[in-house]
Amino acid sequence: MTTDWNGLLTDQLDWYWTHLLRPRLAGLTDAEYFWEPVEGCWNIRPAGTSPWPSAAGSGDWTIDYAFPEPAPPPVTTISWRLGHLVVGVLGTRLAAHFGGPETDYGSFAYAGTAEEALRQLDTRYAEWTAGVRSSARRGWSSPAAPPRARSPRRRWARSSCTSPARSSTTARRPAPCATCGRTAR
Repeated sequence: MTTDWNGLLTDQLDWYWTHLLRPRLAGLTDAEYFWEPVEGCWNIRPAGTSPWPSAAGSGDWTIDYAFPEPAPPPVTTISWRLGHLVVGVLGTRLAAHFGGPETDYGSFAYAGTAEEALRQLDTRYAEWTAGVRSSARRGWSSPAAPPRARSPRRRWARSSCTSPARSSTTARRPAPCATCGRTAR
């Protein structure tokens, strides 16, 4: 019996995309996209306006960050999480595994509207799934990459399957309170 790795990988990611992530982002407004529930959030901001010591991006908007990451880490906004998904989760893996365009936090042009961010996300998701579907000849049990300091050497299939799927559940629209109707973190 052979394992249909392409089917397993795309089915897993597509289930998260279809049932958990994308429906929660439907109708996302700019106010929700940039909303900061507490002071000191990491966000996407107009270039040159970040209160953090570092910001990355090549366009009119940049993403907040600090290195090393503060303890405790800052609350992240929906815009920050979408930027992370587009660049750090799908974009870098698309480049590493499927020959997609080189993507990094410093050279990416972040979205200044919710609509544009969702367009970027939809595009990256489509590129990622097309890459997985087209890689039938890849050795799915071969090593994914050299070991990193934080993780042991992992097989390509597990690496490709878990990171984008797990990360896709983190960018969600907060639900309104049943009592007062306000949206909270």
